[in-house]
Parts: sequence; C-alpha cells; structure tokens
Amino acid sequence: MDIERETLLQIVISAVAVVLFVGATVTVSQMYLDGSTVEATGGYALIGAIGLFVVFMTAAGLWLERQQF
Repeated sequence: MDIERETLLQIVISAVAVVLFVGATVTVSQMYLDGSTVEATGGYALIGAIGLFVVFMTAAGLWLERQQF
C-alpha cells in the first residue's frame, strides 16, 4: 500500500494539530479546575485554544493547498 506524499503530509499535520489541541484543553482544564467546574478564566482559555486550533488548521490547509506535489 503506497501513500502519496501529499496524503501522508496531511495525515501528519492533522494528527499533530489534534494532539496539540487535546493537550492544550487538558492542560487548561487542569490549571483552571475549581472543584468540579472550570473557572471563568479557564473558559476563556478553552475558547482561545479552540480558536487557535481553527486558525492553525486553516493556515495548514492553505499551506497544503499551495504546495506543488
């Protein structure tokens, strides 16, 4: 089974992005955990992590689209 270089690069970039996103959400939720809920500041940090994930995936998609394979 041969995988094209472009497909492999897409898989790697997506996997790295997901691992970083999960790591960021776990870290933020542990840092801002107050009993059994997340503090308000932690909520903003989680929104920031989601926003950064969206921006990163958009930038990665644009970069991949412009590459000549």
